[in-house]
Amino acid sequence: MVLKNRLTIERLFYYTEKKGKASGFFMDETIFTLRSWPRAILHIDGDAFFTSCEEAIHPEFRGRPIITGGERGIVACASYAAKALGIRRGVALHEARRICPALVVLPSDYETYSLFSKRMFDILRRFTPQVEEYSIDEAFADLTGMRRPLRASYEAIAMKIQETIAREMGITVSAGLGITKVLAKVASKHRKPAGFTAIPGRSIAAYLKGLPVEKIWGIGPATTDYLGKMGIFTALEFARLPEQRVRGLLTKPGVETWQELRGESVYPVLPEAKSVYASIGKTKTFAPPTSDREYLFAHLLRNLESACIKARRYDLAPRRIAAFLKKQDFDMDEAEARFNRPSAHPLELAGLLRGLFDRLFRPRDLYRATGVVLLDLVQDTPVQYSLFEDPLKAEKVRGLYEAVDSMAGKYGKHTLHLGGSHPLDVRGKGRRGAPTIREQTLLFGETSRKHLGLPLFQAESAPSRPLRHPTDPRKHAGKDAVG
Repeated sequence: MVLKNRLTIERLFYYTEKKGKASGFFMDETIFTLRSWPRAILHIDGDAFFTSCEEAIHPEFRGRPIITGGERGIVACASYAAKALGIRRGVALHEARRICPALVVLPSDYETYSLFSKRMFDILRRFTPQVEEYSIDEAFADLTGMRRPLRASYEAIAMKIQETIAREMGITVSAGLGITKVLAKVASKHRKPAGFTAIPGRSIAAYLKGLPVEKIWGIGPATTDYLGKMGIFTALEFARLPEQRVRGLLTKPGVETWQELRGESVYPVLPEAKSVYASIGKTKTFAPPTSDREYLFAHLLRNLESACIKARRYDLAPRRIAAFLKKQDFDMDEAEARFNRPSAHPLELAGLLRGLFDRLFRPRDLYRATGVVLLDLVQDTPVQYSLFEDPLKAEKVRGLYEAVDSMAGKYGKHTLHLGGSHPLDVRGKGRRGAPTIREQTLLFGETSRKHLGLPLFQAESAPSRPLRHPTDPRKHAGKDAVG
């Protein structure tokens, strides 16, 4: 029976002639769409992205077990050589070293990783303007309609993108091609690392047949357990459920995942930059652990300043704030409060944050991390002030932070900051391990707060003074190659 371009063949019996004998078999099949490529959505996923970037700029590390996250005391990313030994993200550094004494431990160089990320997205845009930057190492690209201008099949275009990234950046990515974002995401996870999988519309059922339901993008542990209680364990079993039953069992996100899994495009590729956030959080892990009251509050206040900078960038303001302190044993205490009106100006929020801190802090405990989360974000528009507020003061604070943001654009983030966070500039932010080579190296015209968008390749050692411009008559002995 054909209905809305879907065909379900519940029971197919056919005969074939082979060596003069008739043979037959029954077959259960589901065809969700008759067209192979009504749309073509590509998902690119970096393979152990952080360690791959390190291998690209330090070729001597290729093939060795590497982890990043040395400054945090836990594994942030593990290379495939390290994963083969059983080292996974989130493992404590001392445990990782116990598993592999020869482990290469590197501090996380997020400045360089973000440059690699931007380059990867720029390569994608050579093939299609519709690119959604999903995370630092993931992107969706809508290739629909690009076969004719690029004179290649969708599969060939996807593999060309993979090859270009590998050749120009020295890293590998896994790619998945599907007719929806969920199917593309499923495909990119199918063969890692450096794999490519295409799931055309007519072959959806074949790929979903053996896929555990928990491997579906958008299906979490709670939904997995819920579906398991109903005897649904594979993606194909989930996709075959009648629509009425799905809508009765699941909320809107679950229904949309079910639709995408069947080939119905619900989630478009969004090329514009993300500007809507439910929350914004900033955390800082430092070493050694401390019980110094003012130093801890300085970190918490800097978390607040960083979160508010991002909120102001998108013209957002929170109505609630949550703060937490993480102890040396990883136990965490947290508290939250609500504002009288939305605000993204730390000067107005610092007093409330101090109250939360006083509730959480225990002098006898050692702390290893602080964090702030801005909640209930709304558009930062003019508001009606209460009778107990000073409107003139509030407007002066708004003008002050316009100047703060302008100074940050010229001289770097936190050029101007609250006095309560100044102990970080005096005593340092607290680190595990050595700073990255890029942090230690100042190119001509750079300051410690503002760097050019250039990674350092094959840097054998960090120079002790800024590198000079090539036309500068003063020569520098460093041999760093800047790319």
